[in-house]
Amino acid sequence: MSKTVVITGGNSGIGLATAHELARRGARVCLACRDQAKAQAARTEILAAVPGAQVEVYQLDLASFDAIRRFVASFSAAHDSLDVLINNAGAVPLKQQKSAEGFELQFGANYLGPVLLTHLLLPLMEKAVTVDGEARIVHLASIAHNLGRIDPATFRGRARYNPLAAYAQSKLGNLMFSNALASRLPAGITTQALHPGGVDSPIYRELPRAVYAVMRLFLISPQRAARLIADLSLAPHWKGKSGGYETVQWPKPVSRHARSRQEQEALYDTSCKLLGIPPLAARR
Repeated sequence: MSKTVVITGGNSGIGLATAHELARRGARVCLACRDQAKAQAARTEILAAVPGAQVEVYQLDLASFDAIRRFVASFSAAHDSLDVLINNAGAVPLKQQKSAEGFELQFGANYLGPVLLTHLLLPLMEKAVTVDGEARIVHLASIAHNLGRIDPATFRGRARYNPLAAYAQSKLGNLMFSNALASRLPAGITTQALHPGGVDSPIYRELPRAVYAVMRLFLISPQRAARLIADLSLAPHWKGKSGGYETVQWPKPVSRHARSRQEQEALYDTSCKLLGIPPLAARR
């Protein structure tokens, strides 16, 4: 039976390469994307490359809690269960922007949005466990998390906006969320985070052209990252493994903030309050 996989931002860059890889491995790929025109184009491209692939397109804007809830309702109407969730989508705006709820966009869309999405999809993942014995969550973090600090004073904006600092905070949040989930998820559901490597991706599209041209000399292809993401999502040897942090390119330093159980718990509890959702109880 085909595994059903939701991948956010699967219409370009790492997400699109991953969607191709998942389709080649026989998964039913559900592209959850903000830009529907690009999502439909991605579906067409995947179907051309993998004839007979199962590819679905859904509207999802991670910068809006209401839009996330609408996506979950739409997806739940079409599927009884979910085997894999890949929290891939991310943005790095060079000028400060806000989410629909007034959070700084990178904190709101790169971090809070995936936290809400994950919680809302857990009931469908629990159903997958009853059928298939497992379900998996994969988070795209970054080596940049080592530069991040969780600063509640910046959650709704920065007096002096620094896109790298905002990005690093959101990626640190992604890793800390995965670590916090590892001790809280229902039996059979696992969580893994990864650094995809320095990937030539549209996430850098707002950088000055000259800067991007130099950066591209040191970037790897999205396909290399996609293979690791697909392995974490589907490969048998990753079954049952949870709470890890993998990488395509070495080294993979992990900040003390990401390792701190106390800081993980504090961010998780704060995030649930901001989202208005009950926290998952930690297993003893």
